[in-house]
Amino acid sequence: YVRGQLSDLQRKSVEPMAWKSGIAPRTLQGFLEFVKWDEEKLRDRCQEIVAKEHAHPRAIGLIDESAVPKSGTDTVGVARQWCGHSGKIDNCVVAVHLGYATEDFQCLLDSDVYLPEDWANDAERRRKAYVPEDVAFRTKPQIAQDQITRALDHGIRVAAWTFDELYGRDSKFLDFVELEKEQAFVAEVSVNFHGWVRTPEVLRTPPKNARKGRGRHKKYPRVARRLPSCEVQNLVKYSPVFQRQEWQPYRIK
Repeated sequence: YVRGQLSDLQRKSVEPMAWKSGIAPRTLQGFLEFVKWDEEKLRDRCQEIVAKEHAHPRAIGLIDESAVPKSGTDTVGVARQWCGHSGKIDNCVVAVHLGYATEDFQCLLDSDVYLPEDWANDAERRRKAYVPEDVAFRTKPQIAQDQITRALDHGIRVAAWTFDELYGRDSKFLDFVELEKEQAFVAEVSVNFHGWVRTPEVLRTPPKNARKGRGRHKKYPRVARRLPSCEVQNLVKYSPVFQRQEWQPYRIK
């Protein structure tokens, strides 16, 4: 099975992998269908091995997803959603992955299927597809949080995490990485993402000279008004912090 997955076969389903290995397809089908194994324990052991044998001070942790187009409606998690494989909204299954890369080593550490909310709330559909009762709906950033937590608990250490705009625009996910886990990261953000080039003043309680009127009460903590946030596309154009830097344009497909 592993040799088949690592081979140059165009279709890596059971039958062509079995023929390439010189065994009867039903043998490999039986292995996948009937043999019970603990994939979570295998995942954890893999992470422990990587943490011990492939630690590197400049290692990078990667959060990304992949999509597999599907024609039917019965595969767990299948729905019309963004499919990176086809570059459009398509009928597909999406999985979130955690990767690990150094200068001379790369591997996947974790993978989780994304279960859309419609799937998670459909008891009959879950029953037919054998979705465990304890599997609940999680957003992709929430899946990534669980994956990062597991990796750190098993000794994985990286110089920084990196992820695309889907995760970079999620403020709760960014707070989780930076504040809760105290991890460095490099994130893609959209051009209309709001932010600052220096840390703003945060008011935890109302200032002493605050006026007490009958209007709507302000919520605290809140950012001091004298340093409003700005869209990053404007920060790049007009902020002296960015204007002093030399930029190298890259075209990313």
